[in-house]
Amino acid sequence: MVGWVSTLKVIVVAVVIVAATLVCAVSGGGRIHRVLALERAFPVEERVELEVIKARDRARHARMFQSFSGGIVDFPVVGTSDPYIFGLYFTKVRLGSPPREFNVQIDTGSDLLWVTCSSCNNCPQNSGLGIPLNFFDAATSSTVSPISCSDNICASIVQTASAECSAESNQCGYTFRYGDGSGTTGFYVSDLLYFDTILGTSLVVNSSAPIVFGCSTSLYGDLTKSDRAVDGIFGFGQQELSVISQLSSRRIAPKVFSHCLKGDGNGGGVLVLGLITT
Repeated sequence: MVGWVSTLKVIVVAVVIVAATLVCAVSGGGRIHRVLALERAFPVEERVELEVIKARDRARHARMFQSFSGGIVDFPVVGTSDPYIFGLYFTKVRLGSPPREFNVQIDTGSDLLWVTCSSCNNCPQNSGLGIPLNFFDAATSSTVSPISCSDNICASIVQTASAECSAESNQCGYTFRYGDGSGTTGFYVSDLLYFDTILGTSLVVNSSAPIVFGCSTSLYGDLTKSDRAVDGIFGFGQQELSVISQLSSRRIAPKVFSHCLKGDGNGGGVLVLGLITT
């Protein structure tokens, strides 16, 4: 299902680039080749201590975040890469008013956050993971807004081939297919996402923001199986539709995420929008 996340190992790599070739197109169809000599960050013949490399990396991160004034959004992680236990990692999101909790699989290869709709006709009703399955019911949320075909958001999504419009229902819909052949069909809505924002080093603030996400009415492939069923998939891609991009555009969290996943024992870990500093 969508892809397993293997055990995370921290590897420090010093990238060595000797030279790069810059090709510039000029009028007349000709080309000018220029070689730019690039120096090594760390001389290959000298031993560099790990702390020196880590300090340089921290400085690079500081430059990335110096213009950002928001906080870090924290998501707890459950699961493990062990196929005999879970075989996947998932987290919890709270959507709607009043907020309802959904267990969603973490996927860095897609953009959309979607959860199963109450109208889903072939969604699993129970999970072999031992977690309750919930369904999003737009009729019971006081803050939900449908995304119509005429909505500017839908128009921008259609341009990325992630949406389709039905003149009959006037709903901005979608059909996604994943690498393993599984997929989902549904429609877009806008509603509140609730999350914990970490300000400074320890202050935790309960926050919320409206986001666009998917409400799936049909599943196919492995997504219909109950053995590892969850409530949806949380895409962490970089396109405008991803939650990380939507929160970044509102200056709530930076457009980067970090994770630390445990590969042994009971698994689990932490996932944040921003930088893990501990």
